[in-house]
Amino acid sequence: MILYIKPWCPWCIDAVRWLEQRDHPFEKADVLTDAAASARMKKISGQSLTPTLEMSDGAVLADFDIGQLEKFFETHKVSL
Repeated sequence: MILYIKPWCPWCIDAVRWLEQRDHPFEKADVLTDAAASARMKKISGQSLTPTLEMSDGAVLADFDIGQLEKFFETHKVSL
């Protein structure tokens, strides 16, 4: 999974911490320093808000908080 972030974004910081605390493997993509990552995030989500999560199966969760992330993982059967 890829987590598109802006380093100063508090929701991004929370998402990174949440994923790391649960040992979920993910790639972090800083959309402020990586133009390709920014373009990809906009293409898959239709917006430029972070955090945005792209799963390997193509599922996307954009502009979320931890509660929404937990529900997304439950819906997509990702072990918590």
